[in-house]
Amino acid sequence: MFFARLRIAVPLSLVVGLTLTIPATTVGQDAAAEEETLAHAMSLSRAFRRAAQRVTPSVVTIISRVNPPPVAQGEGEEDEAMEGVPPEFQEFFKKHGGMNRFRRFGGPQRGMGSGVIIDEGGLILTNNHVVEGADEVLVRLSDGREFKGLDIKNDRISDLALISIKGAENLRPMKLGSSEKMDIGDWVIAIGSPFELEMTVSAGIISAKGRSIGASQRRGRYLQTDAAINPGNSGGPLVNLRGELIGINTAIASRSGGYQGIGFAIPVDLAKWVVSELRDDGKVQRAWLGVAIREMDADLGRQFGLARHGGVIIAQTVPDSPSEKAGILAGDVITHFAGSRVRMPAELQAVVERAEIGKGHEVHLVRSGNVQVMTVSLEVLPEKLGVRRPAAPPATKPPAQ
Repeated sequence: MFFARLRIAVPLSLVVGLTLTIPATTVGQDAAAEEETLAHAMSLSRAFRRAAQRVTPSVVTIISRVNPPPVAQGEGEEDEAMEGVPPEFQEFFKKHGGMNRFRRFGGPQRGMGSGVIIDEGGLILTNNHVVEGADEVLVRLSDGREFKGLDIKNDRISDLALISIKGAENLRPMKLGSSEKMDIGDWVIAIGSPFELEMTVSAGIISAKGRSIGASQRRGRYLQTDAAINPGNSGGPLVNLRGELIGINTAIASRSGGYQGIGFAIPVDLAKWVVSELRDDGKVQRAWLGVAIREMDADLGRQFGLARHGGVIIAQTVPDSPSEKAGILAGDVITHFAGSRVRMPAELQAVVERAEIGKGHEVHLVRSGNVQVMTVSLEVLPEKLGVRRPAAPPATKPPAQ
C-alpha cells in the first residue's frame, strides 16, 4: 500500500512542479490564440447571419391546392356499396336509382413548397413540380402577406416555373449570382419551408458540381450540397455568403424520404436562361441535335483508345435529324461542340439545347482514332421527342470507315 501511494505521489509532485514553472508568456500566447480562433469563428457566424438576413425577405412559401374530381360508384360496385346499409335506407336508394347516383367527393389536396422573388414587379421562380397540376396557387411572403399566384409558366424538362403576383408592394428581389463561379467546398445557405416550417435556414457546402440525378425527364448538371433540404424546400433558394442566388433546391437523395446529407439544386446559370425563355415566349425553345448518347467510361475508353470522360459517345443518330444530315455516325465521339469542351452527356446536352437554332455550329469528333471537324445546323427540339427517340442499344465500338 505504501509503495502504491509513493508511485502516485511522485508524479503528482512533478505535475505540480511543472504547473508552477509554466512561463506566463505561454499562458498569454494560448489565450491570444484562443481569442483569435474565436474571432474567426464569430466572423464566419456574422457572415452567415448577414446573408440570411439579406435574402429571407426574398423567399416565399408556395401553397398549391388540387381539387380532385368527383368519384362515382360504378355499376359493378352496387351490391358491395349496399353492404352495411340498413334495410330501410337500401330501399330508399333503390327507389332513387341506386347508390351509383350518389357521388363521393374527395377533399382538396394541399402541397407546400418555396420560391424566390426575382423581380420587384412580382415575378417568382420555383420548381415546376411545386405548382404543376394545381387548381389554385397561393404565395405567402416572408412578412405574412398572401397573394394569388397568376400566369404560371412552366418548363417540365428543367423543373422550373414562373409565378406572377399582382398588387404586392415593396418586394425585394434576390440578387442572382453565378453557379459557375461556385466551387466545391464553398459555403452555402438553403432557405425554405421544410415540413411546413416556414423560413427555415440551413447551412452547408457545395459537395459536388455537374451531378446527374437519374434517368427521369429532368436533366441538367446539378449542384450537390450537404445543406439540409427536406420536403417543402423545393423551389427555395441556395445562396452564397454574399446573399446571391446560386441555385434552386429541387431534390434529395434519401432512403428515408428526408434529409440524409445529399441534396441537389438547379444551377442559377441554367435558371437564368429558362427564365428569359419563359418570359419572352411562355415556353422554353431548345435546340436539337438528334442523337442518343452514352458516357465514356473506363471500359469503353479502352475500346475507343481514349481516356475516361474523353468525350461523349454517339450511340445512334435519329433519321433525318441535324446530326444525320451533318454526317455524324454511331460510334463517333464528340469532344467539342461550338467551342465548348464536352466530357459528359449532360455537358453536351447543356451546350446543345442553348445553342442558336438554324446556325452552323462546329463539332469536333473522333472517328476511328482520327479527329474530324464538321458543321451542324441545329433544329427546334420536337415536342414529341419520345416518339422519335431511337430505342436501339448504344454503340460500344468505333464506326467502320
